[in-house]
Amino acid sequence: MDSNYLPGKIGAALQGLSCGDVLGRSYEFLSRSEIREMFPEIIDWNGGTHNQPKGTYTDDTCLTLCLADSLCNGFNLEDIADKFVRWYFEGLWAADGKTVFDIGISTRKAIDRLRDGVSPLCSGDSDVYSNGNGSLMRILPLIFYTKDMEIGQRFELTKQVSGITHAHIRSVISCFYYLELARYLLSGICKFEAYRQTNLIVREYLQTINVEDKELKHFDILFSGNIAELPEELINSSGYVIDTLEASVYCLLTTQSFKEAALKAVRFGLDTDTTSAVTSGLTSLIYGLKGIPNEWLENLARREEIMTLANRLAESLRASTKN
Repeated sequence: MDSNYLPGKIGAALQGLSCGDVLGRSYEFLSRSEIREMFPEIIDWNGGTHNQPKGTYTDDTCLTLCLADSLCNGFNLEDIADKFVRWYFEGLWAADGKTVFDIGISTRKAIDRLRDGVSPLCSGDSDVYSNGNGSLMRILPLIFYTKDMEIGQRFELTKQVSGITHAHIRSVISCFYYLELARYLLSGICKFEAYRQTNLIVREYLQTINVEDKELKHFDILFSGNIAELPEELINSSGYVIDTLEASVYCLLTTQSFKEAALKAVRFGLDTDTTSAVTSGLTSLIYGLKGIPNEWLENLARREEIMTLANRLAESLRASTKN
């Protein structure tokens, strides 16, 4: 893949994900029916669920930016974990530079362990009940670092980064699936072919590393290849990682623009910020920065710093390919 495209792609991904997050923040925890009845128009507005100023993003974006920031200096799991700790305790990459809100239980517990000296290889919960979407929501920048690696390396680094907070194989596979789909979208092929290829390569690879069938079954709806044909009523949008992954792929495949996909994700209700952020991360790779509404970008907190971060990461990756 040509490294010349990186600043634009990374910039679109970071800002697109952030805008999706901002859009969904105000409606978080509202049901699908409540949103449809109460809000004929989805906008970024002051207050909302978390009573935050317009343009404020949540932990989804904060941790995404922490990961991107760390990758500017290469891959170092300890440094990624340190930046997560600094976010939680010092406000690193917080929208206003200080306020931390909306942190998930598993993420908070993992960061507390990291602060206490636990290795990031052991900090994340690995039980079956710890499969929230807290690692999926922040994993996107990793694809820019791993995109040209062999699939085994891509899986291993995804496993490590997810495992900082969410170490169960279901969360790891969800992150891996998402990044493999992002990788195909980066290559420029159409979204339906990207979806088809992702299903093939992910299922084949997971079988080669002997992932149990009982875990693979949790991905049956995605692996079916026809998720876009399902009625919306069958698509869930809770904080469960599978729900978020399915909803994001569904929104990607059933819409024709960045804005339409983000709005659809929010209208699903419940974990609206993460569903929209994860969806927007994917759609930004198709529609680019020009596809994101100007009014969303203009109000995005710390936008200039996010653009600078994207350029730093792109330059770092370009430099590493020359060495």
